[in-house]
Parts: sequence; C-alpha cells; structure tokens
Amino acid sequence: MGAQAIRAFMSIGEVLALLQGEFPDITISKIRFLEGEGLIEPQRSPSGYRKFTRLDVERLRYILTAQRDHYLPLRVIKDHLDEQAARPRPVPAGTAGAPPVRLSREELIEAAGIDEETLAEMESFGLVASVARHYDGEALEVARSVAALAKFGLHPRHLRAVRAAVEREAGLIEQAVAPLMRRRAPGAIAQADETAREISGLLQELHNALLRGSVRGIQGR
Repeated sequence: MGAQAIRAFMSIGEVLALLQGEFPDITISKIRFLEGEGLIEPQRSPSGYRKFTRLDVERLRYILTAQRDHYLPLRVIKDHLDEQAARPRPVPAGTAGAPPVRLSREELIEAAGIDEETLAEMESFGLVASVARHYDGEALEVARSVAALAKFGLHPRHLRAVRAAVEREAGLIEQAVAPLMRRRAPGAIAQADETAREISGLLQELHNALLRGSVRGIQGR
C-alpha cells in the first residue's frame, strides 16, 4: 500500500523528465509559473514538496500542446480547462491529443492580435465564419495570417482573390473524390479522405511553385 502510494505521485523533477522529450523548452520554472497562474494545482507533501499525479501530467501536456500548436493565451487555455472540468467527458485510454480550439469572438480577437473592425471585415469577405458563435483553429490561423499581411498593406478586402482560388481548388478536390464518396464498399470514406488530403497537398505544392515563379517575374529574374 505504501509503495503504491509513492508510485502514484511524481516529483517536479520526474514530471520534467517525462515531458522534456515532447516539449524541449519545458523547465521547472515554467511548471512553477503555470502553477502560480492557477493552471495546475499539484498536491503538497507535509514538508512542502509538490506531488504530481498522472492527471496533473496530462493537464500539463494539454496546456503545453495548446501553447505550442495553437498559440493560445493562458487565460483562454484556463477557460477551456475550467469548462471541461464543469462538463467532464470520457477520454479514450492512451489518447492525449491536442485540445480542440473553440474561441469566442473576444478570444479570437485577443489570440490573433486583431481588432473588432478587422474581424468584421474578414467575415464580410468570407475569410472566417463562426459556428454557434465560436471559432475553430482554422479561423485562428486565418486571422493571424491576415494580421501579418496587414503589416504589408494587404487587408481582408485585398484577399478576396485568395478565398476565391481556395474555393475553386476545393471544387477540384470534390470533383475527384465524388466517385469514392458514392461507393458503398468498406473503407471507401477513409480512402476518399486520404485522396482529398493527397490532392490538397499536391495543389498546395503546385500553388507554391507557380507563386514563386510569378514573384520572380515581378522581380525581373
């Protein structure tokens, strides 16, 4: 019983060693900072040492993944965690994937570094759209790209052509996978998904090559 209790907890050094392979930038100071911000609450031994459970580690992994992959502010991550705690859902064993991005309008504006006017303009030109008053990870990526392009004088109204080109390419993909989607054979849907991803990647490569050639033409090379 005593040995089991000991193994049920990890020290901060053991947690660091466990997560460093996946998150090379993690440090003891960072873990302590996240605790100070109220994102994790490890237990304490009578002598004051932190004691981390497996659930504490999974929570840390959630936070670090959200920061690394989605660049979410800590306040937004904490809100997501609090919401999950209020409405717990079972998680399949062995899965610790990236948390889904679900942002309110105010959270998207903060996370992307834009203002309300820019977001409204993006929506009016079809660059982003909310679902049930929330925005997903793709909307966040688009908003960040628009914010970066604005530094070069390119604003949402200038990006309508990009949106139109994407819709045409999506039409090409739909045309290619439609026969697969109509099949009733086992695995047809998975094959259609894989085909769509492959075509999407090839179109992206083609787009990049054509754009590089056009830019060289602009530069007279």
